[in-house]
Amino acid sequence: MEKLIIFLFFSISISHTLVQAHDLKTYIIQLHPNEIDLSIYKTKLQWHVSFLEKITPLQQQEESILNRLLYSYDTAIEGFAASLTENEALALKSLPGVISVRSDRLYKLQTTYSHQFLGLNFSPTGAWVRSQFGHNTIIGVLDTGVWPESPSFNDQNMPPVPARWRGTCQEGESFNSSHCNKKLIGARFYSKGHHVNYPDNRDPTVSSSEYVSPRDAHGHGTHTSSTAAGSPVYNASLMGLGSGTASGVAPGAHVAVYKVCWFNGCYSSDILAGIDDAIKDGVDILSLSVGGFPIPLYEDSIAIGSFRAVQKGVVVVCAAGNNGPVPYSVANEAPWIITVGASTMDRRFPTIVRLGNGKMLYGESMYPGNKFSKKEGKLLELVYEGGRSRGADYCLKGSLSRARVGGKMVVCDRGVNSRAEKGEAVRLAGGAAMVIANTEINQAEDSVDVHVLPATLISYEEGIRLKNYINSTHRPIGRLIYGGTTIKRSRAPAVPLFSARGPSATIPSILKPDIIAPGVNIIAAWPVNLGPTGLQDDNRKSNFTVLSGTSMACPHVSGVAALIRSVNPKWGPATVRSAMMTTADVADHFGKPIMDGTDKASVFAIGAGHVNPNRGMDPGLVYDIRPKDYTTHLCTLGYSQAEIFMITHQNLSCKEILSKCKGFSLNYPSIVVDFKNGSMLVVVERILTNVGAPNSTYTVQVQEPKGVVVRVVPEKLTFGQLNERRSYKVYFEREKQVVKESFTDGYLVWKHESIERYRVRSPIAVTWQVLSL
Repeated sequence: MEKLIIFLFFSISISHTLVQAHDLKTYIIQLHPNEIDLSIYKTKLQWHVSFLEKITPLQQQEESILNRLLYSYDTAIEGFAASLTENEALALKSLPGVISVRSDRLYKLQTTYSHQFLGLNFSPTGAWVRSQFGHNTIIGVLDTGVWPESPSFNDQNMPPVPARWRGTCQEGESFNSSHCNKKLIGARFYSKGHHVNYPDNRDPTVSSSEYVSPRDAHGHGTHTSSTAAGSPVYNASLMGLGSGTASGVAPGAHVAVYKVCWFNGCYSSDILAGIDDAIKDGVDILSLSVGGFPIPLYEDSIAIGSFRAVQKGVVVVCAAGNNGPVPYSVANEAPWIITVGASTMDRRFPTIVRLGNGKMLYGESMYPGNKFSKKEGKLLELVYEGGRSRGADYCLKGSLSRARVGGKMVVCDRGVNSRAEKGEAVRLAGGAAMVIANTEINQAEDSVDVHVLPATLISYEEGIRLKNYINSTHRPIGRLIYGGTTIKRSRAPAVPLFSARGPSATIPSILKPDIIAPGVNIIAAWPVNLGPTGLQDDNRKSNFTVLSGTSMACPHVSGVAALIRSVNPKWGPATVRSAMMTTADVADHFGKPIMDGTDKASVFAIGAGHVNPNRGMDPGLVYDIRPKDYTTHLCTLGYSQAEIFMITHQNLSCKEILSKCKGFSLNYPSIVVDFKNGSMLVVVERILTNVGAPNSTYTVQVQEPKGVVVRVVPEKLTFGQLNERRSYKVYFEREKQVVKESFTDGYLVWKHESIERYRVRSPIAVTWQVLSL
């Protein structure tokens, strides 16, 4: 009776207030799932409606309750959304069974969130609007081909194909000329090297499903192409996660694909053929998310082919490789290539492991169940099969005992096979869920997957805690708790462990990588005939999937290069690179230094820093390099005449060149200083070109590397006109005390006296001794 009086009180008090539309707001009411009385309510909907009946006057119920009820939830949460007055919301809060009543919150749409993370938006002064989204530029992507039906290659609102385009749409298996349009303007494939190197008596256990055409059978090329220049796709998501708008970095740019990679890799003969055609076709940017370990430039087909491209004015962007974090692991080191390392973003997909002892282990996953924020998985017994059979610790296919893992949450060590393959192995063995534990080399690296069963990835330290718990009790149990998608709560960008590191093994005089860009958990286009894991038995369908690697970072920078080139079509490849490098960010979104694990990231991890498209559009000053300067630089490094000829196809005399260019310094945006043979003084020269504002004066500011005294002459540079050039010299004097570090770093920045946005920054790396390989 007491409860009835309270309910009537609320009803009577509310009835005295005339409810107007402008008094109503949307609230989400979360209910306790165990409070429903099934003897009274036949459905969840009836139960939800009953709460509104309790706070609504009888005379208003029939006509207003169903109009006020917006959604009835029973999966994402238990509860409903409704239009309520503030008093009604307060009344609901006091009712039994109500967990929370919260105002609806406006979230901006996002999925290929990386373009927003880079600051690309519709601001009138931003890179997108200024460049018309990359208008009139052509990005050539050398990869595994393309899935042309993907909505990311829709050509709605695209301008006509540039008149200078000379490429073609090569027909082949399941691909004809009609698959090309104003977005996807060209497509070719190259398989001769592949066929020669992989004869018909191949390993039958290796999947060789392919299309003899530009069509993508593996997804990698579709993903990278759409990352660089995919058209906007609204209301996109990956199995319900990361919902929002998917867009490439340069959505107004045209795409040409060159399929040079197949199921067994990419052969240099096919790559060179692709580069060759791309140059003739008229691309502005070449994007190559391929590479490996560092090799001498004269043996590197990508370095050789890209030198020709740069000579023709094509900007070449390559992935730094995934062989980090060891030093000297960076690939694609040629100084005429823009070499891109990877960074993280501040988007997370938390999936917590709650153990039977109450402890929580943080993990991440894009298993589709994670779209239900705060939803808990089943309570399951935990099992770790390490040491029981060969490969069981890594959950190799066929290594797990169904009798031991059936119906349980299986712990798998990372490594040997792919993360997605581990999930498939657990599923086939009857496992109900999976926890992947990073090994010591992976630490807290958190690349996620769209697993085929409930799963999460935890750090190395969390993995140790998990195994200790399993060994501490006769029946270890746990459950997964899904946290949905979160953004802007964690520090980013940071450097993932896999991103390759400098110094350069083949050209130590150049700092590599040049720059970093988003490369972890990137959502982009995917062939709809492949499951989102890419596994043969994954029958789920999605237009998008998530991938990680410097392969994903590379097309981000290719897209930024297209934006810059669109505004400045006469800029050469070196100028475009300089614009990106000298305006790169070295602080994360919290204003703190970019991190590499638990330490501040060194220049050998981030190069000049994290790409900033909006600043790169208007750098103020640039460091330009002519192709012949690269040849001179090779001479200073001691390359032989024959080796230089292999790279440049130029028959020249280094002795003659060096006699004319005494004291030559390559005009690179970063500076590497090597105190060789006990030398105490190193002098380098740089030349800056004014592309910002006429009648400008810049003053230098230096952060000296440890153990070095730096002097810049002159300390001020004055430019009267645009395109005017001014030179300066930097004197690096070694201090007498011994420096214990293998290298130290600092920076040099030229600041405009009145225009604050013009800050032209160059990183400095000082090498004290040879690092062990």
